[in-house]
Amino acid sequence: QVQLVESGGGLVQAGGSLRLSCAASGRTLIMYTKGWFRQAPGKEREFVAGMTWGGGTTSYTDSVKGRFIISRDYAKNMVFLQMNSLKPEDTAVYYCAAAPKWSTGSGDYSYWGQGTQVTVSS
Repeated sequence: QVQLVESGGGLVQAGGSLRLSCAASGRTLIMYTKGWFRQAPGKEREFVAGMTWGGGTTSYTDSVKGRFIISRDYAKNMVFLQMNSLKPEDTAVYYCAAAPKWSTGSGDYSYWGQGTQVTVSS
């Protein structure tokens, strides 16, 4: 079992930055694919960024490429999402998740955090 807790969300103006953190407990994150997803009101949960179990490969949805960066600190058992040049359309609840294998599909992720709200004002 892996327990995930996100933090770092908030209200920011367009063009600003936020850094989301995800603290894991129970098992080391190095054994899992790590993902960040988001869900805006009335929309389905979507993949934002992911990192393979060893951290060697990262992937991003097209709308955040060049603006968001996923990283990890295995010593602290944490994953981060640095979000720059934020846009109002980035407004959503952001979730940290872990999966036993690489995937961008939310259904393949076994462990989820409670989510953290990110609101970008125009």
